[in-house]
Amino acid sequence: MPAQPYIAQAQNRPTVLFNAMINPLLKLPLAGVIWYQGESNADRAHQYNTLFPLMIKDWRSQFSQKDLPFYFVQLANFMKQKEKPGPSAWAELRDAQFKGLQLPHTGMAVIIDIGNADNIHPKDKQEVGRRLALIALAKNYGKKVTYSGPLYKAFEKKDHSIKIDFDHAKGLHAEGNQLKGFEIAGADHVFHWANAAIAGNTITVSSPDVQTPVAVRYSWADNPKGNLYNDAGLPASPFRTDNWPGITDENH
Repeated sequence: MPAQPYIAQAQNRPTVLFNAMINPLLKLPLAGVIWYQGESNADRAHQYNTLFPLMIKDWRSQFSQKDLPFYFVQLANFMKQKEKPGPSAWAELRDAQFKGLQLPHTGMAVIIDIGNADNIHPKDKQEVGRRLALIALAKNYGKKVTYSGPLYKAFEKKDHSIKIDFDHAKGLHAEGNQLKGFEIAGADHVFHWANAAIAGNTITVSSPDVQTPVAVRYSWADNPKGNLYNDAGLPASPFRTDNWPGITDENH
């Protein structure tokens, strides 16, 4: 027998959550939105690049607040750690969430360091809440606090290395003896673990296995080992410099 078509049920049925939980609130003024979700969309991470910003824009329209603050939590680390670089649907979902910051009045709490390999629901919700609170304190209440860990900004190719520039990069440092979680690839799209060195607000990435590098990724895994932080003790978001096709591109 052919496989039964997927039929959305319960909370996954189109319009159910909006009609039951959002629509009744539309006449209330909101100070902002906090969003914690994404795990169930990981296998359709590429689609999330469209769905997530579309939802944010729609809620702003529905609540008649075009500048409604929308702060969200990036997926935590989860599942077994892997010894070699490779594709990851969870990494692609985090990348889609990162791109959500391109919308104005948004913020992202990175929790790539407080997840649990065996539990999809991380237990340390207090730290998750604290990191979200830092965003609100800085963006809505005028507090002079660092509210984000390092965020990838730009890259520059050198002869045998790639230099990465970051926002929120004051006090870049590795938790531990040396930076981990960086990988680098040439035109063949094959990634290798890389050496990474900090210089001010930048990091230079290289590998003897890649003589002419073209792309860098950081913490690109379900449960990565990255250890890059800023002086506020906030972790860097996973990122990639490339836009190569991913393993979820055809999933809808």
